[in-house]
Amino acid sequence: MSSPNKQSKSWIGGFAESNPAFAYPHPDLTSLDMLDNMDNIDKLERQMKILWPEFSWLTQLKDKDSRCFQMFAPDISRVGYTAEGRIYSIMCPQQGAYLKSVGINLNVEVTVTGQRGWVDEDSPSLLAADMTVTGKIWFSPNNDHPLLKLLFSACNDLDLPFDKAHAIQVETSNIGNTSSIFTLQRDSTTRFESPDFAKHKDKAFGVGHIDVLIDNIKDSGNNTVNKFNDIVLGIFNILSGNMLEKGNILSWNVWFNTPEIVDQAEWRAHAKRWRESIDVDHRSPDGNGTQAQYYNGDYLKISELKVLEQLLKLIWEVLIPHAGEFGLNEKILMKMTEKIGVQMKNVIVEEI
Repeated sequence: MSSPNKQSKSWIGGFAESNPAFAYPHPDLTSLDMLDNMDNIDKLERQMKILWPEFSWLTQLKDKDSRCFQMFAPDISRVGYTAEGRIYSIMCPQQGAYLKSVGINLNVEVTVTGQRGWVDEDSPSLLAADMTVTGKIWFSPNNDHPLLKLLFSACNDLDLPFDKAHAIQVETSNIGNTSSIFTLQRDSTTRFESPDFAKHKDKAFGVGHIDVLIDNIKDSGNNTVNKFNDIVLGIFNILSGNMLEKGNILSWNVWFNTPEIVDQAEWRAHAKRWRESIDVDHRSPDGNGTQAQYYNGDYLKISELKVLEQLLKLIWEVLIPHAGEFGLNEKILMKMTEKIGVQMKNVIVEEI
């Protein structure tokens, strides 16, 4: 017996042609309202899952040869729409950034905060959508470094990024202007050539792309938390190869699976699960994402020493001067600096 929430409508189409302004080469979707992802789940009838969310960015802003590529966790993202083709929801991708040798784990999500657009399953153009996007970063609960364990256990009165609800938010804007609305357009981005391991033509139904300019970190409303978040963002950028460094351009090629009927109850459950965050092992329903790689296949190397330097900076510049606000003991923090100093010496010896 089928679920009462499972829709039965086959593809009808027609919405993409309902307004001449929607057409390529420059689809204008401004006649449509920007909608929240969860406001119209009852209108969803069909979906395309994004099984291959391929991201790319420069690890060094002015070096085009420093470009790396990483597939975020699969089967979190998807596009939901009516049988006629009006988009009412776009779910966002997540991924983990971690360094086991230090014991530090961070999550990143490219959060879609608003959307509008169309899908045409019969057209090579496939879709056009406008989106507003925010980068979010927060600590996974399975951090093993002693400093992070201390912070998790002691700092309950400040809105620190220890869960998705209090994530660091990185603002984004359009390339070449200050608009916060970006267009998800047909085909792969033309800003660069992707390596074969980041292409999925043999399996995917179709592909679209979006390019966003990374901007400022959003003010938390608390100066101490802002200082804390600035350093944590620096740690994340070491772990990720400057993915969310201000001025960088984050590109996203979205490779879609075959269109299918929506089960609205499953969609709500899926959205709720991933709103609460990717799990502690950075797993999605269909497995992990990939490690960041350069075009030639070499993996991104993470500097353990730089991460430790940032943890030390966090103690000296934020935690000790504001120990009272964090509910921390200065003597314990001083001992922690000694432990990190030993770690740094060991890393230097290993690198020699």
